[in-house]
Amino acid sequence: MEIVTDINHLREIRRAWQVSKTTIAFVPTMGNLHEGHLSLVTQAKANAEKVVASIFVNPLQFGPDEDLDAYPRTLEQDIEKLTALGVDLLFLPNNDDIYPRGLEQQTFVEVPGISYMICGASRPGHFRGVATIVCKLFNMVQPNQAYFGEKDFQQLQVIKAMVTDLSMNLSIHGVPTQRDTEGLALSSRNQYLTEDEKRVAPKLYQEITNIASAIQSGRKDYSSLLSATKSNLVTLGFKPDYLEICCAETLMPPSHEDQHLVILAAAFLGKTRLIDNLQLNLNT
Repeated sequence: MEIVTDINHLREIRRAWQVSKTTIAFVPTMGNLHEGHLSLVTQAKANAEKVVASIFVNPLQFGPDEDLDAYPRTLEQDIEKLTALGVDLLFLPNNDDIYPRGLEQQTFVEVPGISYMICGASRPGHFRGVATIVCKLFNMVQPNQAYFGEKDFQQLQVIKAMVTDLSMNLSIHGVPTQRDTEGLALSSRNQYLTEDEKRVAPKLYQEITNIASAIQSGRKDYSSLLSATKSNLVTLGFKPDYLEICCAETLMPPSHEDQHLVILAAAFLGKTRLIDNLQLNLNT
């Protein structure tokens, strides 16, 4: 695996691949890699001739009271994992190359509407930071394909909308959420959980699953389902941030005609903010 820190060097390699019409898949990450990230790499390897991964902890998507400084950084272990999977190139840009005029002067990419609701309402500016860094990385790497985890479902929809709106010439692929043996969605932030909290954390997904089962059995009283589940979460020790049933395509409240739904949840357990989701298709 070649490790590149310089944008010009990256572009030289990319031009050589372009001449040979090599198919390139891209997996952007913030590092501290777990099996969820590695599943993205595995999918990319199955569908492209070259795989590029990047690691960059993006300050633009962190709020003023969030965990930028504490965000786990495990570069040596990450390199070992990506090397073992046969990644061709790891891009490690530095902050000055990504934001040469500083964060205050940075040109932003913002996807209206979908960026402001649900998680975007809880974390103002977060998806602007995500869209900006992903757009910049796409410009640098120029991949044919890019892979993102479905755990961050709203993020995936924001990126898809950006690619469509800006006429970018690449395909975006969502990869199913990876979970531990208890059902907890894998996340770099899970390591913030105490041992007691780790035993409680999988219950967030269990509660989401209960909502899905009720809907599939014919329940249409979504507000009652959500209210009861929020109460359950509080009893279990969570502090719910949001819990929504949405149309999966638009993330708007569903009509009774909508068949492809997604249940989106975020909740604090102690100091750790957990997110999860579950898609369901009422046609099946």
